[in-house]
Amino acid sequence: METAEQIKEVVRQKYGAIAEQPEADGCCGPTSCCGPEIDANVPIVMAQDYQQLSGYVADADLGLGCGLPTQFAQIKPGDTVVDLGSGAGNDCFVARAETGETGRVIGLDMTPAMIDRARKNTKALGYANVEFVYGDIEDMPLPENLADVVVSNCVMNLVPDKEKAFAETFRILKPGGHFSISDIVLKGELPGSLQRDAEMYVGCVSGAVQKNAYLQLVQDAGFTNIQVQKEREITLPDSVLQNYLSADEIADYRQKDKGIYSVTVFAQKPVATAGETKPTAACCGPDCCN
Repeated sequence: METAEQIKEVVRQKYGAIAEQPEADGCCGPTSCCGPEIDANVPIVMAQDYQQLSGYVADADLGLGCGLPTQFAQIKPGDTVVDLGSGAGNDCFVARAETGETGRVIGLDMTPAMIDRARKNTKALGYANVEFVYGDIEDMPLPENLADVVVSNCVMNLVPDKEKAFAETFRILKPGGHFSISDIVLKGELPGSLQRDAEMYVGCVSGAVQKNAYLQLVQDAGFTNIQVQKEREITLPDSVLQNYLSADEIADYRQKDKGIYSVTVFAQKPVATAGETKPTAACCGPDCCN
């Protein structure tokens, strides 16, 4: 079984290779982040179309996301926005269109090649208020109470210690600030071979946790007003599953109580009063605890 550091190194190498390609393909194309043995003609459709969003930059869109968190992030002019796992800068540039010249956008990524690519894109665009920082989401090199808004797109599921990652997200948000995060979650248990495989980990599947457990992590970190803003099922074709499962296991996987989903989750950091410790957040309502 891979250690946390081994998993991070797999992620770093795979995404580094994608970043260094002239025209990188997302998960899972000819340069598949899900492993070279998967049929490139039968992609896993995780990424969503950004082209209708203001600030979209095609050169920064590597197709590696699973949602449109910036569309739901309620970014206002002048906000400071942090994008966790910023890649080539796609969500940062969309966020910059919302926060404007008076705001600030910071992208954080642990892959040097992605940081380099994002900085080149920023330089080409001439943006003075967008920056990219090398760092680990579990131990962010950012000050506390920095961000009005945090966004992230299909990244938290790749982080081995999600509890620390959400605690760090809580720390860097200003009191009253919020996040909008798109991610992959599960309903029902995945077969062990899918859950363990490091190649599928980088394909945004094996690192995912149960939806209820994911939302509980958010709640345990101290966030309130937890909402599932969007949810959609991710279909894994048989040509992918057969690399990991027998025919009987595929049939079992297709049961209605099992599946892989993209969710976009919103949550707020409460405004603490003087002397108040981090609260135990109550569940927001029917969506967040299902």
